[in-house]
Amino acid sequence: MWHANLGPIKTPQLESLQEDLWDIVDSSLQDGDKAKGAVAIDAFPGLGKTTAVLNFALKYHRREIQRHGAFTADGHERWPVCRVGLTSNTGMKDFNRAMLQFFGHPGQTSGTSALFVQRALDCVLQCETKILIVDDLHFLKWQDKNGREVSNHFKHIANEFPVIMIFIGVGLASRGLYSEADASGDVTLAQTARRTTPLTMDPFKIDTQRHRRQWRNLLLWLEQRIVLARKFPGMLADELSDYLYFRTTGHIGSLMTLINRGCQRAARTGAERLDRRLLEQVKIDAASERARKALEEKFARHTMTSKPKSTGTPIERGQRQEGAA
Repeated sequence: MWHANLGPIKTPQLESLQEDLWDIVDSSLQDGDKAKGAVAIDAFPGLGKTTAVLNFALKYHRREIQRHGAFTADGHERWPVCRVGLTSNTGMKDFNRAMLQFFGHPGQTSGTSALFVQRALDCVLQCETKILIVDDLHFLKWQDKNGREVSNHFKHIANEFPVIMIFIGVGLASRGLYSEADASGDVTLAQTARRTTPLTMDPFKIDTQRHRRQWRNLLLWLEQRIVLARKFPGMLADELSDYLYFRTTGHIGSLMTLINRGCQRAARTGAERLDRRLLEQVKIDAASERARKALEEKFARHTMTSKPKSTGTPIERGQRQEGAA
């Protein structure tokens, strides 16, 4: 249970993304008659997009509660952030119902599309919501009826709701989020594209000394928090650095899965430490396993390494990552 909840980790990727989000969100707190912009977090799976955004949302929520209190001036609970997840067949009514479900509105089960929109707006206004997170946007089929309907609804939200939208998804550009027009020449997507700022998250790289130190700092952070009886300084950062990189291809989601499952196996079998022999028995995602062979060969030929040139002692290796609040 402990090893399944080690994060979120304050990686350079997370810090960079959240700095951009603070800039965009705080600069978008405008008067209600101005259309709000949107942010699209577009990156491969397993890089921590949703984790980073939800961690940002938690910080924003706490900041707003600390500044303005848990209740509004009218006595309503303050909910600075609303989060909605999409499915493959989400329409406008489904989207607004999901917002009502988030707020626990009693009118979420019946009503027309127009009523659902009005109820959702009432919730946003009464709870003084400022951020609307739309997760799994890649499930939306932009070119079909529901997709165009929800896209137009995003425009309506930008115009009428006092919120900034944060979209999270995979391959959003190729799926048409930033298209000026669809296949039929309809330009309804153009406004979404013009108002949306694209952001991304990258996997860990080891092509420079700086990037290798970032990878090492991540492993040192994990070492500090692993709870195994026979763990030792350098267990990950010295003994397993190269192995963990080519096994996970630098994707933090794959790395955390491998460490979590490896620790469970180590505790269950009595090994109480992580080594390559034990981790070889741990299964992780297919994408990492497919990419592993080519990377492993480069490490074996010493044409690639994950270790910085000078490391020092485990304590001196320093700059350990601090866990995000």
